[in-house]
Amino acid sequence: MLAIETTGLRKRYGDLEAVAGVDLRVEAGEVFCFLGPNGAGKTTTVEILEGYRRRSSGEVSVLGFDPATGGRALRRRIGIMLQESGLQPQLTAAEALELYRRYYDRPRQAGELLELVELTDSAGVRVEELSGGQRRRLDLALALAGDPDLVFLDEPTTGFDPAARRGAWQTIAGLRSLGKTIFLTTHYMDEAQALADRVAVIAGGKIVAEDSPDRIGGRDSTVAEVRFLLPAGVAPGSLPRLDTPADGAPAEMRVDGEAVTVRTARPDLALHVLTGWSVAGGHELAGLTVSRASLEDIYLELTTPPA
Repeated sequence: MLAIETTGLRKRYGDLEAVAGVDLRVEAGEVFCFLGPNGAGKTTTVEILEGYRRRSSGEVSVLGFDPATGGRALRRRIGIMLQESGLQPQLTAAEALELYRRYYDRPRQAGELLELVELTDSAGVRVEELSGGQRRRLDLALALAGDPDLVFLDEPTTGFDPAARRGAWQTIAGLRSLGKTIFLTTHYMDEAQALADRVAVIAGGKIVAEDSPDRIGGRDSTVAEVRFLLPAGVAPGSLPRLDTPADGAPAEMRVDGEAVTVRTARPDLALHVLTGWSVAGGHELAGLTVSRASLEDIYLELTTPPA
C-alpha cells in the first residue's frame, strides 16, 4: 500500500518552475527521507503533500486523498512537525499538548506523549523557558498528538546535542515499529543513513536519485578503501600482491609511512588475500577499516552543479 504517490507533480511561479515533474512513491510503514539543497524544490514539494500549497499540475495522493481537497478527513490522519511551531510562549508543555489534542477525534494521552519524547520532567515548564532541543521534542510530541498514520518531520533534530539526537532517532524508529509512515527532511546525512529505508534526492526541481541509503547513486559499487597500519618489521615490498581479479576490478596499494591504503572495487577479495597473509605470517593488521563513499559524498556529487 502506498502512503504517498505523486505523478508528474509540477509547481510554477510565473516563469520559474520550482517543481518540474516529480514522481514519488512512499510505502506505508517506511521511513522515507527527502534530501535536497536550498532552492531545489524540496520545501515546495513537501508543502504540496501536506496540503499547504496548491500544485500547478500532476497527480498527488496522500493516504488515498488529494491533499488539495482532503480537508479534515486527511488532516486527522497526518501529523506535521514544522521547523517552527509558533506556540504561545506562556503555555506549559502539558498545556500545549492538551490544546492540540482537542483537535483530534482519537488523540494520544498527553502524559504518554511527554514520556515518548522524554519531557515528563518538563511538563509544567513554560514553552518560553524550554531549551531549543526541548522545544523540538515538544514539536515532535505535538505532531503525534492525533496518533497519525503519516508523520511529516521537517529537520526534526535541529538544535539537538548529540545525545538528544540519538534519543530522537530511537523515538522515530519506534514510530516505524508501530506501523507509522515517516516522511523526513534533514540536512544531516548521518540521520538519513541511520533512519531511512529509502532516500530521494531532489535538485533543480527534479528527482535525481532514489534508493536505499547504501545503494543510492551507485554508492554500493563505488571504489572502496581498505586501510591498515604496516605491521612491525614488515617492509612495504613484503606485503602480498593484490592481483586484478578475473572480472577486471582494480586493486591499487599505496604505502605512506606506516599507513597502507588499498583502493579496490572488490574489497572482499583484497581482504581475503590480506587476512590470509597476516594469519599465515603472524602479522597484525592494526587499524583495519573498509570504507566506501559516504552518503554525504554521493549527495554532494548529485547536487553540485558542474563547474
